[in-house]
Amino acid sequence: MSSNIVWHEASVTKDERRSQNKHQSFILWFTGLSASGKSSIANAFARQLYERGNQAFVLDGDNVRHGLNKDLGFDESGRKENIRRIGEVSKLFIESGQIVLTAFISPYREDRQVVRELVEDGEFIEVFVKCSVETCEKRDPKGLYKKARKAEIANFTGISAPYEEPENPEIILDSEHHTVEECVEQLTSILTAKGYI
Repeated sequence: MSSNIVWHEASVTKDERRSQNKHQSFILWFTGLSASGKSSIANAFARQLYERGNQAFVLDGDNVRHGLNKDLGFDESGRKENIRRIGEVSKLFIESGQIVLTAFISPYREDRQVVRELVEDGEFIEVFVKCSVETCEKRDPKGLYKKARKAEIANFTGISAPYEEPENPEIILDSEHHTVEECVEQLTSILTAKGYI
């Protein structure tokens, strides 16, 4: 990094933005296997937040790889850099006073911990969208598991690449046995009780 780069303090603080928005800013980090329901739950919850007047934005794994991270592959180093960049973008959303919902497989505990350490205590909420690989494979809305089984996709999480479940997530949503709507209700209840929304 160049020694000629100097941090410029913002004229509007994070606390001022939170005060104006009338809610906390934080990351809801949805992690889980492909087809576990991360994006569906995140987007449904974002709609609810919007209707409540909360400032929220979803960063979706596939969508981000169409632009910001289109230069990255799916090997371990590419996945790590993908999550690092999303962590930095998420931190900017927190500074802007918004709730950011990230829907990324993010298979490695170490990478999720790196993002947690980027922000202040209480600003990173890990949401484990729990669903067995068998159920995810039955759902397979994009046909990715089928391709992975035929070895048409390399490094596919849950099949030919590992997924490290969170050890102590703040929230667990059982998407195998509960609907998207039920998971959203659970999120709303937990975050309201904790004073986040």
